Amino acid sequence: MKIYIVDDDKDLTKFMVELLETAGHDVSYSNDSTQAAKEIPKQKPDCVLLDLMMPGMDGMELCKLLRGKKSLATTKLIVITAKSYAFDRKRALNSGADGYINKPVHEKTFAAEIERIFADKMDLTFWGVRGTLPVPGEKSLRYGGNTSCVTIEFARGAFFIFDAGSGIKSLSDWIMSQGPKKIDARIFLSHPHWDHINALPFFVPLYIQGNTFEIFGPSHGDITVHELISAQMDGVYFPITIHEFASSVAFRDLNEETINFNGIVVKTMLLHHPGQCLGYRIEYNGRSICYITDNELFLESDEEHYDSFYVKNLIKFIEGADVLITDTTYMDDAYASKVGWGHSCVSQVIDLADRAKVKELYLFHHDPDQSDDDIDHKLATAQKMLKDRGSKVVCIAPHEKMTLQV
Repeated sequence: MKIYIVDDDKDLTKFMVELLETAGHDVSYSNDSTQAAKEIPKQKPDCVLLDLMMPGMDGMELCKLLRGKKSLATTKLIVITAKSYAFDRKRALNSGADGYINKPVHEKTFAAEIERIFADKMDLTFWGVRGTLPVPGEKSLRYGGNTSCVTIEFARGAFFIFDAGSGIKSLSDWIMSQGPKKIDARIFLSHPHWDHINALPFFVPLYIQGNTFEIFGPSHGDITVHELISAQMDGVYFPITIHEFASSVAFRDLNEETINFNGIVVKTMLLHHPGQCLGYRIEYNGRSICYITDNELFLESDEEHYDSFYVKNLIKFIEGADVLITDTTYMDDAYASKVGWGHSCVSQVIDLADRAKVKELYLFHHDPDQSDDDIDHKLATAQKMLKDRGSKVVCIAPHEKMTLQV
């Protein structure tokens, strides 16, 4: 990349230039923001790194100025600053910045972090892929034994968590291992069945002052998401109540709707599952991830339950997704005795993914009685079904701590 650095700290500027040139980039710089404002439009770099606190024209002004120039429409603007306040981060992003990195600059990770923000992809990580209840032990070593939890991290700093099964404890451990830093995240619950919320009280960042969370979940009429979470921590079921959360926590009930979080679009759809259960479609920069767990796709031969209207709507909801993470709890023979339990079998999931022309299908929410070998068999069966249909869908069985970029 062609990178231009604007920072009044000459020593730090030299350090950043060395790190980026070592990584193979072409780097220019200025310690004078006013001069940089004149040079950058002429050079048209791929990426501009700018400090916030500078004499003359500060970084916020420079960011707005550069973002307003049509010739720099594709140039990424990344703030590198010692100001770690959420207010400044939000203001910078609203001013047109594409990323926000806090000083000090770390030698081992700096270039990679710049490259990640420039690529502007979604980092998708699986923390729990099982359903119903955790299954620790020798039969779940490869895929892991934790229940539903998936995260999406955006280069702009947004952090989304989907469900709070036992996998969120592993996520909590990983976050705490990164050292002290403030967290601003959104937690999206598919529904309040225990295997999707029972580890939320063990998510340590909720108990740390300065962190900010917004918890979303399906509306249940006269019972709010706040009341549902509070109830499992009311002192009878858990010794610590929700009042012990030291972070700022807000709750929001959802129906079928579309929400825009500063350019990240989240769409919801009610799924076939006992009670209110939501599927989520996340859209960002022309890419999409669908999280559809705890969903029953009845067999078409089942005249009592099959709903063609629902299937058509679900296909429309997930159509063309880059990633479909979906409930594939049962093999077909096992599903015969589980009809009405709210979960799907392999053949129906394959039919859904193929008809919706998704790019990648991730088998999710495995039955607790299934071993790693059983999941291998399920994956092989699904892949053969797709091959037999001549489908272009790529099928994967994710394991815990698996990360991919979308």
